Order: sequence, then structure tokens, then C-alpha cells
Amino acid sequence: MNTDKTSIGNEIQPSCLGAVSGSTGSERIICAAVWYKEIPIKKEIPFESTNPKNCPTGLVFSGHRHGQCIYTKCAVTGLRDAESGENEQGFLTSKNRFVSREEALVIALRENQVIDIKEIRGNRLFSEDLY
Repeated sequence: MNTDKTSIGNEIQPSCLGAVSGSTGSERIICAAVWYKEIPIKKEIPFESTNPKNCPTGLVFSGHRHGQCIYTKCAVTGLRDAESGENEQGFLTSKNRFVSREEALVIALRENQVIDIKEIRGNRLFSEDLY
């Protein structure tokens, strides 16, 4: 893993840096995830039982790649992606948080999880950058 984080530092949005700078302990990217914010839960249970702690609505599907999350959602709900309402692709962390692709890149760089820093596309993380 390349530890030279300065080569893309100008492309990372400052708002993303603030989101992780105050965290304590190590937080790492675990896997790809898609948060479907408008899919209703059929049985009323505390959202903490099904979702990351910062996703109070809808459902979060996780997997090795984002495509796997989308296919799983389609299989479970019977909904096409266009029928699933607002959604966001991101990642789950070791602190049970859903983070955007932008914040995930900051975390992955800080934790030396990026395979090849030269392959980073803009200021967003893709699961292919990790494994």
C-alpha cells in the first residue's frame, strides 16, 4: 500500500476532512454499502438493529462491491433501482457508520487501506481501490 497521501491532497474536499479529524481510535473502511433512504421497514424495530448508527431511515445493504448491494436489494425487495427512491453509495466503517465515498477516501488514506494511490479517481473511494 502506498502511504504517500500528499499526491491527491488538493482533490479532497475540506468538508470531508473535518468529518473524521475529531474521531478517537482507529476507524477503518469495512465494505461497500448502499443506503436506500426511502425503503420502508415492514416491521417496527429500532433502526439500530438493522442499520448503521447514523442511518435512521430506510435500509442499508452491504457487500463486497456496490453492485452486490444493489442486486441484493433487488432480490430482497423486488424493486428495481429506479423504484427504490433516494439512495447513496458509500461504505460501512468499523465504528458502524455509513460514510460517503468522499469521507471513505479520507478514512482509507489515513488508515493506509488504498492499494494504489495513483489509481484514485478524483476525491471519491471505490471498492476497487481497497481490494
